[in-house]
Amino acid sequence: MALTAAHPDSEPKVLTILGSTGSVGCNTIDLIERNPARYRVEALTANNNVKQLAAQALKLKPSLAVIGNPDHYEALKDALSGSNIEVAAGAEALVAAAARPTDWVMAAIVGAAGLEPALAAIRQGAVLALANKECLVSAGELVMAEVKRCGSTLLPVDSEHNAIFQVFDFDQPESIDRIILTASGGPFRDLDPEVMAHVTPDQAMAHPTWEMGAKISVDSATMMNKGLELIEAYHIFGMAEEAIEIVIHPQSVVHSMVAYVDGSVLAQLGTPDMRTPIAYALGWPNRIEAPAQKLDLATLGQLTFKAPDTVRFPSLRLAREALKAGGAAPTVLNAANEVAVYAFLERQIGFFDIARTVEQVLESLTTINATTISEVIEIDQDARRQANTVIAKLTS
Repeated sequence: MALTAAHPDSEPKVLTILGSTGSVGCNTIDLIERNPARYRVEALTANNNVKQLAAQALKLKPSLAVIGNPDHYEALKDALSGSNIEVAAGAEALVAAAARPTDWVMAAIVGAAGLEPALAAIRQGAVLALANKECLVSAGELVMAEVKRCGSTLLPVDSEHNAIFQVFDFDQPESIDRIILTASGGPFRDLDPEVMAHVTPDQAMAHPTWEMGAKISVDSATMMNKGLELIEAYHIFGMAEEAIEIVIHPQSVVHSMVAYVDGSVLAQLGTPDMRTPIAYALGWPNRIEAPAQKLDLATLGQLTFKAPDTVRFPSLRLAREALKAGGAAPTVLNAANEVAVYAFLERQIGFFDIARTVEQVLESLTTINATTISEVIEIDQDARRQANTVIAKLTS
């Protein structure tokens, strides 16, 4: 992974935020507004939330604001009329926004839709703060190859991978025995399986420690989120699948650990606040202040850990199987999961049907190796069509 020189402190860092109206995007803006002299925003993008995107743009004064859904172009144009902010819409405009020369890009577009914009940011040489794990799940080898080819820097923003990044010895990777991803276990970690079968989207989105968007909250409830993070960690840190461990840690204070061959285990700790890993990425290679509550271990009292239940949470098993299978299996896993999660959020299928859908799609599609992004996108679309077919059968 390429490491670039620090940006001169005397000049504002030029930023683009892809997915500015989501949870990660809003937390990034919160940090920027606390240090306005340090940053200049080049572009902001959102998918549907015109009102919030317009409000952010009027406050931060970017050169460009992009709405992903072209149906909302006129509404955004009207909201920013007279502001001298350029307005654009559509998937191609999102990619063009990411390609604008900047120092740093926050990639926080949810799902596989964030893949091409993230690649555009990598190719223009920006430091990529990656909050979209689906990019690496869908096309990890291709993305990391582009990072290397373009001399870019990828900084993980997920709290777990950010924690590992902070304590991982990149100069001596042979000294590392394994990495340990922690998981809160989600809202259903202790719930009876018979009750879990009937949980609602509202219950699934009620995460006990983190405030997140709908999709990632459901992924946390099924523990697919941790399965996707397993695949992401495989690509970022170059560790074998069997050297990536997952443990349940309900307090969400130890964000992840690196175990070394001499028996040492290094961990990054902090209160569960996404502004901490975002601040690390925003300030890198330096550190900046963040408003997260300070960790008080004496008040906390105890930290607990246990192994995950892969029978109750089959998504973990499916993710490991997809990673072992290789080829396009992780792409299929991610695409099928996205379709199934949104079907659950629309109350079309039940909670356990999410994993059932993913497993059936994985079994039905032949695993091939995608060598180009266009092939990845084609496989992704095939998996989504197959997932919709499975869901139609489940609901008929």
